[in-house]
Amino acid sequence: MSQRFRLFPNSPTSHDLFDRDNIRHQWRMGGPVITSAIIMICVVMWAVEIITRFIAPNLLGTILGYGMFTSALAAQMPWTFITALFLHEPGIFHILFNMLTLWAIGPVLERMLGHWQFLGFYLLSGLGGDMALLLWARLLPGGTGWGMSTYGASGALFGLFAAIFVAYRRIGMDMTSMIVWLAINFIMPFIAPGIAWQAHVGGFVIGGLYAWLMVAGLPALRKTGLTARAWVYGIALFIVVAGVSAWCLIPTLG
Repeated sequence: MSQRFRLFPNSPTSHDLFDRDNIRHQWRMGGPVITSAIIMICVVMWAVEIITRFIAPNLLGTILGYGMFTSALAAQMPWTFITALFLHEPGIFHILFNMLTLWAIGPVLERMLGHWQFLGFYLLSGLGGDMALLLWARLLPGGTGWGMSTYGASGALFGLFAAIFVAYRRIGMDMTSMIVWLAINFIMPFIAPGIAWQAHVGGFVIGGLYAWLMVAGLPALRKTGLTARAWVYGIALFIVVAGVSAWCLIPTLG
């Protein structure tokens, strides 16, 4: 029997993505259901951006204006803490690189953490990136940081990479290649302008701290189940991120 060539042989087919029985099976087996859903949302939003870019530029401006994260407007537009994570620059490289990265590491962490815990961790890392942008705006002399506007999944993805790094380092795996990759990505914003390196750092710090707490956190919680630890540490870090972000936003509320 002849077989059709597939560039990514392990990637899901359209039938896999939309078939209810397969989704339920993947959910029970720890498959990348949430990862696939995030990718689909990002790709759909990117497609909307591309279409409106050519047929309704004003609508594209509205979508980005109300969806991207702008430090000075974050208190008035709090939904952008989340919506910015699902928007990308209306070109090919931003969305392609981010989604390939998510597909490379998302399924591993989703299987480790569980579906809802993975989604919470993904969003928490993205919020960590937003927090770092606000810290930069609050602490940078002259107030120039308040005008920064960003969108993309990079902050959340750096959180995932930090978690993979901590987990694999814990079991003694050679992390040389990942260290090189991370170094390149941390250097890129200083080579290519327009990249919000602050979000990368914030996502990485929050993601790494979460992973460290999960594997070597409070002694009293080490014997509890993975799900319980994920929620306890996730909620605690969310309170920290929300508190720091609120403190940063005080000057914009006057």
